[in-house]
Amino acid sequence: MSTDLYDTDLYAWATGNAALIRAGHLAEVDFEHIAEELESMGASERNALNSRMTELLLHLLKWRFQPERRGASWEVSIIKQRNGIADLLDASPSLRARLPEVLAKTWPRALRLAVAETRLPAATFPEDCPFALDDVLAAEFWPDPA
Repeated sequence: MSTDLYDTDLYAWATGNAALIRAGHLAEVDFEHIAEELESMGASERNALNSRMTELLLHLLKWRFQPERRGASWEVSIIKQRNGIADLLDASPSLRARLPEVLAKTWPRALRLAVAETRLPAATFPEDCPFALDDVLAAEFWPDPA
């Protein structure tokens, strides 16, 4: 299969390579680009988990530190992010082992966003995540006001 097709029509390249593999024409398969795409898929899953965790932590912070502003949109955002994380973990269970690392990586990001969105002083928020990982992901966990 032409590697030029990889650069010009990714869908045609992917379906063509899948057909070649199924037909057993392995000598014609573009293995180099397939390996790149597989690595990219893994990175995409990790990035999606990081993004969802950042948003979840941001909304948990706002929920805790601005109780007077709580509303349906924050609640929906928290639920959506928890559901999205659960879906990612169902599809890629090996990501579960990375959750402590993801929490540590995304906490500072969520803090910066919380300061920017709430306009509260940075000192308002704890330097370290005050929520246990299990609580962050638990549907029944809603932080009490600080």
